[in-house]
Amino acid sequence: MANLTSSWQFWAVLAAIFAALTAILAKVGVEGINSNFATFLRTIVVVVALGILVFATGQTQSLATISTKTLIFLALSGLATGASWLFYFKALQMGKASQVAPVDKLSVVLVAIFAVMFLGERLSMQGWAGIFLVATGALLVSQG
Repeated sequence: MANLTSSWQFWAVLAAIFAALTAILAKVGVEGINSNFATFLRTIVVVVALGILVFATGQTQSLATISTKTLIFLALSGLATGASWLFYFKALQMGKASQVAPVDKLSVVLVAIFAVMFLGERLSMQGWAGIFLVATGALLVSQG
């Protein structure tokens, strides 16, 4: 098990499973409630759960040890996450989960493009083919 949990693939698969559960649970949760307020309630749960996890496992860190650059980029990432959640919940409220989630997963395609543009990462031809297939698949699923 130690080998498994030291693999990024293990954690990525768990992230995908819980992202899928998020879509299904949120679709039911946004019925009969303002989508922004639903996102707010969900965020409270996330903050409380993460706070308990961080403090229970002793993973706190002094803010003084964190660079200004790190704090700025984490704040920007938090704002992007919040915007993503707000838009996602609104889309789920209006559309089918089986259509909204695949469009949301176009983020995979955008991450690859942004990583190349802004982080200097390189993708192989096989990688670009995969990105093309993800984009095509997401668009095809969202039409059904």
